[in-house]
Amino acid sequence: MKKKEDPHKINQHIRAPMVRVVGQDVEQAIYPIRDALQMAEAQGLDLVEISPTANPPVCKIMDYRKFLYELKKKQKEIKAKSARVVVKEIRLGPNTDDHDFNFKLKHAMKFLEEGAKVKVDVFFKGRSIIYKEQGEIILLKFASELEEYAKVEQLPRLEGKRMIMILAPKK
Repeated sequence: MKKKEDPHKINQHIRAPMVRVVGQDVEQAIYPIRDALQMAEAQGLDLVEISPTANPPVCKIMDYRKFLYELKKKQKEIKAKSARVVVKEIRLGPNTDDHDFNFKLKHAMKFLEEGAKVKVDVFFKGRSIIYKEQGEIILLKFASELEEYAKVEQLPRLEGKRMIMILAPKK
């Protein structure tokens, strides 16, 4: 199995004859590659090429494994902070009775409190499409019942045999 290539050149993999060396406890200057490698080895660290396009290339003396660990840790932290938007779907009919309506309403409240968006749709079967005003009334009633938990992100609109409305949680 082939190992994934490192994004940086380290130690003996650096091909430039002269390099600018930076790092802690190091006098910043241009050294031959052999001297730079000896300096890194004397400190028990790695010589890492951080700017290969510079003339001469810039190399830093550091613990490469620790550097990669910190990099991975930062990326993981960023990923954890980015919130994923979850959309929960609730389906109603044009003639949904009060008990079912309230039952679905409680589910929507729970979803909104968890921070998810709620997509409410009224599905028209067969000829029930003639009751599209009734579907819109149900959706608007649903939105007004959830007024303190959510704001309407998308007003009811008809898409084929469905009337869809999207609610987003209030912060």
